Amino acid sequence: IVVVFRTQARVWNRCASYRCKTYKKLEASLITRTIFETEHEQFRDSVRRFIEREITPHHERWEEQGMVDRELWLKAGAAGLLCPNLPEEYGGCGPDYRFNVVITEEMARAGATGPGFSIHSDMVATYIATFGTAEQKDRWLPKMVSGEAIGALGLTEPCAGSDLKNIRCRAVREGDEYVISGQKVYISNGQLCDIIVLACKTDPSAGAKGMSFILVEADRPGFTRGRNLKKIGLKAQDTSELFFDNVRVPVSNLLGQEGTAFAMAMSKLAEERLTIAVSAIAASETALQWTVDYTRERKAFGQSISDFQNTRFKLGELSAEVLAKRVFVDRCIELLLEKKLDAVDAAAAKMLCTELQCKLVDECLQFFGGYGYMLEYPIARAYVDARVRRIAGGSSEIMREILGRRLFSERSK
Repeated sequence: IVVVFRTQARVWNRCASYRCKTYKKLEASLITRTIFETEHEQFRDSVRRFIEREITPHHERWEEQGMVDRELWLKAGAAGLLCPNLPEEYGGCGPDYRFNVVITEEMARAGATGPGFSIHSDMVATYIATFGTAEQKDRWLPKMVSGEAIGALGLTEPCAGSDLKNIRCRAVREGDEYVISGQKVYISNGQLCDIIVLACKTDPSAGAKGMSFILVEADRPGFTRGRNLKKIGLKAQDTSELFFDNVRVPVSNLLGQEGTAFAMAMSKLAEERLTIAVSAIAASETALQWTVDYTRERKAFGQSISDFQNTRFKLGELSAEVLAKRVFVDRCIELLLEKKLDAVDAAAAKMLCTELQCKLVDECLQFFGGYGYMLEYPIARAYVDARVRRIAGGSSEIMREILGRRLFSERSK
């Protein structure tokens, strides 16, 4: 029994050729996508090969150690997987979000939840590229593209999650320096980061207008990393507490202007939430295809599980939901490229896709029976990894509040 179980698990979990076949089935089953050009599909092929070679064989070990090897970041940089949408002068491919989409999709399809490339590329580097000075860009962006410097975004605190205005981390100006004191929690890339885009209160009396972003180097005296937090999922992704005890940084580390961090964060929310939606829908497509393949092969009562009407009804309904969300996400990507995507539409995409992801992996896991509860099967890991999507980047409840506010605001006009 043990031999049979482990043999089946290896086939489903680690076989690179199987994953390639799954990708081809996914692409054949979807309506034709029109948002990508030839160069994006060529890039997709190289991303898949990199994942199969450098990530999939090591992911189980990274889950056990709680983080990926730092060497992976250098390899990813050399392969062009970091910050591809930065200008060419910093080593990127140019301002084209679709390259980021390709990486996000392929990482999600492979179940590669350990490397925090998205936080690094889609958030930290984007903040610096958009709001940084020439000196800040020249100092950090080339290193972020190469993987020499790993970025983290310091927003969440023990008393401030979706309500960003409630942060307590303070930055007090003393001459030509800021003195920073406070704590952050649930920070992705926290154990490995070299640079942190840190949200601080520079004027506690000014509410949201008293927040500022400050670049903090991880080698500054007074900065310490806390625990690498134990999570129910995303076990290969380092997620940390960070502590700042009178950390001194030069005023030149201020990102943008004092008091503008909240506005800066709001301006990037659409892209951040769209990235989460992109990952969620790609993961959903993949889990659905795993389940279709498994139910064709698995026998019960003398027939394949796929021969039962309940199987066809359930998976058929899920496939329709996935297709609808995929079309919506692709349209949001088009709007982002046209600089027309607003934060409310992105909130809708994030809410719908992450809710679907959690629903789908739960219902698909049921078809695997006892095997679905074993972490050696990718559907089990997809189940536990999905849950955080309804929390990170703004909870589903906050997304509903945002959508409701616009609805009633429009009706009151």
